[in-house]
Amino acid sequence: MTLWITMLAAGLVTFAIRYSFIGAGERFTPPQWFTRALRFVPVAALTALIWPDLFIVGGDVKLIDPRSLAGLVAAIVIWRTRSVLATIAVGMITLWALNAATGAYA
Repeated sequence: MTLWITMLAAGLVTFAIRYSFIGAGERFTPPQWFTRALRFVPVAALTALIWPDLFIVGGDVKLIDPRSLAGLVAAIVIWRTRSVLATIAVGMITLWALNAATGAYA
């Protein structure tokens, strides 16, 4: 029962935070530095999700691994092309090729 209460409370708090920006509408204008900082939130969140998977394999930190090398290649592709589809394709092909070459299965 306490789990359900906790989940409901977390949902209400999340809803309240998100609705506060929508409900305020034009009555509240955030500072310029805040709106500039919001542009980096998706990139930071995605990086926080992906980064550990690139460098932590089986609980050990490995800097040179097929996953980390494929991630580096994907980072170069996105930097040069700004194409998400090309980045995914090149990153996956690189990972598969490196796994086949090294005999690793990431």
